[in-house]
Amino acid sequence: MAVTINVTELKETLGLTPSTHNIMLVGKHGIGKSEILTEYFQKEGVKVVTLFLGQMSDPGDIIGLPSKIETKDANGNVTSQTDFTPPYWFPVDGTPIVLFLDELNRARPEILQTVMDLTLNRKLAGKALPEGSRVIAAVNDGDEYQLTDLDPALVSRFNIYEFRPSVEEWLNWAVANRLDERVINFIQDNPTWLDGDDGEKKKHDYQGLDKSADRRAWKKVSDIMLQVENIKDIHKRIISGIVGPGAAAAFIRNVLQSNAISGKDLLLKYDKTINTVKDYQLHEFAILNESVFRFLEHAKLDERQKKLAGKNLRQYIDWLRTNKKKEALANFTSIFERGTYNEAIVFMVVNASEVYDMLNEFVEKL
Repeated sequence: MAVTINVTELKETLGLTPSTHNIMLVGKHGIGKSEILTEYFQKEGVKVVTLFLGQMSDPGDIIGLPSKIETKDANGNVTSQTDFTPPYWFPVDGTPIVLFLDELNRARPEILQTVMDLTLNRKLAGKALPEGSRVIAAVNDGDEYQLTDLDPALVSRFNIYEFRPSVEEWLNWAVANRLDERVINFIQDNPTWLDGDDGEKKKHDYQGLDKSADRRAWKKVSDIMLQVENIKDIHKRIISGIVGPGAAAAFIRNVLQSNAISGKDLLLKYDKTINTVKDYQLHEFAILNESVFRFLEHAKLDERQKKLAGKNLRQYIDWLRTNKKKEALANFTSIFERGTYNEAIVFMVVNASEVYDMLNEFVEKL
């Protein structure tokens, strides 16, 4: 089986791998392969062209359409040749591109034959991709897909990685992209539902039109929930159509029963939220602490908000200490020590230096 990499490791791999190497990513649908690749290469100033090979029925969809070219020699003799008009995406200006071949193992065999020359020689119908271009493919893996067996000769032309973004990476992405807090809190508390719960799949044997949860689907749920304050029956039905009845039931039950306070609410509305926090159990503190770090990592605060958030962060940490919430404070410190949230730590240095010093002192005593 291929080695597993997450989002951070994928970006490092892209940076270290020469453009002459082909890369294949193995993973489920809906985990953000195309979005992550596009975002990464756009920052590098390189265009990403995505071809969904599973939707193509003819090699001409890739190599372009044939056309007849006639030439005359000095004696007036006419010679006819067949050439292929480049497809719409082909970089005729010589600018390198990233060619992302999605659904590689759902393509027809005749499409895969065309890809063979592309991956080996970087050519389509005799026309070479500009130097510096990359070829990256993605394949689905699992019994729920209708797949085409890949030729070992084709597979050998790729560096292969199983792409499995971590839950933490998705949560950070969700905060940065302002997904609904109820969705974020649910996934943090129930991470097995992010990519569909295995037990639920086995129980219902998802096939055909049965719906299951994935990362793309939870973004859609957030789109709905951003318009919803109080959940009604119609909202339950809509969400069930997005993530399936099992995930929808778990999500709605969580929302209705939850008294979760977000990191944003704690740091900007401390006086209104601390009374709820006082009744928290350790697992609820763990969710809140992570939410505090995620908020500080991604929030765009003005000077007044920074001052308020720094003040309230100090109050929260003092409250944990004076109320002997040692395990909750230890959890907060472990997140700090992990070093995942660099911007949050910078915020503490600038706006809550007492907290930063105390956490460092706590770490040194461990």
